[in-house]
Amino acid sequence: MSRASDRAYSMIRNKILSGELRSGAKIGEEALAEQCGVSRTPVREALGRLEAEYLIRRSETQRSFVADWSLDDVEEAFELRGMLESRAARRAAKRINQSQIERMKVHNHALQKAVERDIPDTRVFLDHNQQFHTIILEASASQRLTNALAKLIEQPVIWRTVQNFTAGDLQRSYREHEELLAAFEQHDPTWAEAVMTSHIRRAFHTYANAHMNQRIVDSSQAAE
Repeated sequence: MSRASDRAYSMIRNKILSGELRSGAKIGEEALAEQCGVSRTPVREALGRLEAEYLIRRSETQRSFVADWSLDDVEEAFELRGMLESRAARRAAKRINQSQIERMKVHNHALQKAVERDIPDTRVFLDHNQQFHTIILEASASQRLTNALAKLIEQPVIWRTVQNFTAGDLQRSYREHEELLAAFEQHDPTWAEAVMTSHIRRAFHTYANAHMNQRIVDSSQAAE
């Protein structure tokens, strides 16, 4: 792939993950090419890569749209993430070293400070949450798990889930991280696996509840 294609890919992908390009939005190749400072060919190449990552879908007429995930799609993504991350946590508990645990504590402390602000800083939460989970993958010492999770943990639904977290949800996430740290310090794979499974499952229900509430609001507004 060319540098122009890589640049277009990164820029379009960031627009999707940030929510700037919303679910169901039509992709205008010409406008994107202008925004990315490239020709339309690199944009097409970038869209092909994003389609393979399930961030873009094509219609029968070959028009491109930002993927709009159903609740079933989202649940499947969380189920897959739960299986893979719980497996990673189990492996990590057997292999993790004290240096990795200390790094995780640093990120979880920063995460705690972000969620305890008067208005929780979800951007900071997301950054340190990602770093926390990345260290678990590192400690699991499994390139297959790392590769498989790469697409799942960066999908737009993860970002949107955090946007729907209440202050209480964010604090529970922090506390679950603390329990994961306790399991890792004891090198207990069964404990670490169980905590990670419930951690991911709770995140799905937060998303699902917000999704259903939004549908009720949308239906009410449409009826007015």
